[in-house]
Amino acid sequence: MAKRPILIHPDPRLKAVAEPVGAITDEIRQLGADMLETMYDAPGIGLAAPQVGVLQRVLVMDCVKDETQPPRPMVLVNPEITWSSEEVSTYEEGCLSIPEQYADVERPAEVDVRWTALDGSEQSERFAGLWATCVQHEIDHLNGRLFIDYLKPLRRQMITRKMVKLKREKARA
Repeated sequence: MAKRPILIHPDPRLKAVAEPVGAITDEIRQLGADMLETMYDAPGIGLAAPQVGVLQRVLVMDCVKDETQPPRPMVLVNPEITWSSEEVSTYEEGCLSIPEQYADVERPAEVDVRWTALDGSEQSERFAGLWATCVQHEIDHLNGRLFIDYLKPLRRQMITRKMVKLKREKARA
């Protein structure tokens, strides 16, 4: 396993639509392992392959926050939402590609998601609460959409300017 660098917005790869994964290969399994290590190290609860510069439909997540519960690392290949509740919930979202910026985003409160696991089996699950928010946020990444795209234009531009400044400062360091 290896930590991978996380792209910071604005980066054109974060706005690109990721390609479906054809077959579960050793490279895809390694990508999943690397992404989990990168996510935990960041620390975050979700990470999509485009955030590490890989334009493939792979995401990882683990929304277990309770220290008494065992972690639940998940790798979802070619995930798709097959059902969304009419009920919505609002969470203050952040993003590893938009560090230290947070905003309330409204999304369906529950979603059914179907995906391929790293062993090649087809999986599906209904997610609610933070898990639902996280999986929708990460699937948005696979579709070239960021959480700031849900915000009003002025707020989105302000956050983007902060990220441009952050990237300039990092480049100088």
